[in-house]
Amino acid sequence: MLRRLFKDWQATEAPTTGVIRQVGALPYAVVDGRMAFLLVTSRRSGRWIFPKGAIEPDLTPWDSAALEAYEEAGVLGEVEQVPIGSYRAAAGSGARLIDIDLYPLRVTQQLDSWKEKGQRLRHWVTVRESRRLLVHRDLADLVAGFHDARAERRRA
Repeated sequence: MLRRLFKDWQATEAPTTGVIRQVGALPYAVVDGRMAFLLVTSRRSGRWIFPKGAIEPDLTPWDSAALEAYEEAGVLGEVEQVPIGSYRAAAGSGARLIDIDLYPLRVTQQLDSWKEKGQRLRHWVTVRESRRLLVHRDLADLVAGFHDARAERRRA
């Protein structure tokens, strides 16, 4: 009962006030025709997530997402200017809500050393493994939808 109530609460539309807007990067690569995604652990809980954070005042949302991928995962690449969608997460103790717009970033370089290397782990996964590791179902659905759309485009 409480689980369903919480799920419904998370799925509701964001009110115009009181919700923080952030950006996230969806780092991916295509190797031998298969798409892989790069997850990182969160610093607080150690759960698997994609790099995310605030929109920097002097950067576009997509460049802010690319900066998060660089700082948190140590990857560089080509970021798209249109998000594939957004998902909602709770901040900290869960008292505040965050809506995160997710920008695809095709990884072109993976660094051996990066800003948050000592604070996070990173792990390349398939779409199937991302569904298993990601806590946010809405995020897992976004990843699966992106994967399927790109696979369809490659076949066409």
